[in-house]
Amino acid sequence: MNILLYFVVVLHVIVCLFLVGVVLLQQGRSADLAGAFGGQGSQTAFGPRAAANVLTRLTTWSAVIFMITSISLTVLYVRSTGSHSVLENAKPAPASAPAKSGK
Repeated sequence: MNILLYFVVVLHVIVCLFLVGVVLLQQGRSADLAGAFGGQGSQTAFGPRAAANVLTRLTTWSAVIFMITSISLTVLYVRSTGSHSVLENAKPAPASAPAKSGK
């Protein structure tokens, strides 16, 4: 079970780094120089929409894998430790006595 947990942790870190890279590669809407002046035709490699579609799909799939690995890590960690509650080892608060009246 620990080997599976370590594998999911490594996969999670790789997906996190890939997701950060893909998000940083994306351009904002009208982020180029021609977009500042209202032009639309400055991106010539893939066209304005083809590159955005590839990066959008990569972002979507890496976000889905990130969420799946996050939930998997939670489930695997709970199963490996046997702990089910954060408050399991908490000490109860001491009971306070009512204040005495000065009469």
